[in-house]
Amino acid sequence: MRVKADLHIHSLYSDGKNSPSEIVHRAADIGLAVISISDHNTFEGSMRAVRQVPKGALEVLVVPGAEVRTDRGDVLVYCEHPFDTPYRLEELVDKAHENNCLVVPAHPFDLFRLGIGEYVYSVRGWDAIEVWNASSTKASNRRAVQAARELGLPGLANSDAHVVEQVGSAYTIVEVDDLGLQHVLESIRRGRVHPVFGHHGVKATFKWVEWSIERRIRDLLEGK
Repeated sequence: MRVKADLHIHSLYSDGKNSPSEIVHRAADIGLAVISISDHNTFEGSMRAVRQVPKGALEVLVVPGAEVRTDRGDVLVYCEHPFDTPYRLEELVDKAHENNCLVVPAHPFDLFRLGIGEYVYSVRGWDAIEVWNASSTKASNRRAVQAARELGLPGLANSDAHVVEQVGSAYTIVEVDDLGLQHVLESIRRGRVHPVFGHHGVKATFKWVEWSIERRIRDLLEGK
């Protein structure tokens, strides 16, 4: 069975606009079978999605995830259960694997968005690489594709959505025997994935710009 997965989405529990429930419903509407709400330094968004959407009500599997800002840059973590994430990169990789989680560098060569850059080559233990991020430049994505090839690692494509209109603009086809959390994580480990490159459309980009301005004004008024 081949399913569509977008494993890098932000909710209102970090710097995204929408609630976890809204994101899950959007994913269902556009035919995504697997998502991860990977908010910055917290599993809260994904766990809220698991709790808020009744099991079986929508055919969308939510993978508990977070985008951890380490001392070297941003790293995606996908788990069966949340854990306390350290912020030293090497410690994060070790502890994630102790908890049976996947560790994936996010937009590794997009240095404006805190990718880890050349550390992708020096750190051991990656389970995959985000080779295409719909919010990153083509040049940085091409470098990520090349790194995955050189390291012999599976490649994931994700939207990095901050508004629901961006969800699914890039995604990964995952080959699974069963639509269960363990099966999806194991398929990624084994490289049973096919990234589908894409970019945010005009409407989605406009909604994201609108949200970015709104969020910055709100933060200024709140003194953040």
